[in-house]
Amino acid sequence: MAQEWMNHPAMKDMDPVKVELIRTAAARTAGKSGNALAAAMMTLITSAGRRGIRFTPQETSLILEILKEGRSDEEKRQIDSMVSLVTAQMRRQADKK
Repeated sequence: MAQEWMNHPAMKDMDPVKVELIRTAAARTAGKSGNALAAAMMTLITSAGRRGIRFTPQETSLILEILKEGRSDEEKRQIDSMVSLVTAQMRRQADKK
């Protein structure tokens, strides 16, 4: 993932802890594409949640939009598909609590 995303206007207002988590995930996902990239970013969000760090829906949307920049339509579909699966799984887990 290119570092241009750090200059995104919405990043300026984000909690620095979240920005650092995203930066770390970006480094880990460099060169990955499609499902692998989406899975890595969703792991970031869920592991942050276990540490009590919650991304707002707007922040999550921003992360996903940044992920999709410069990707092929197929990769964008893979990312959307993976996000849908993970979101459904997270809802099921939340309903069990």
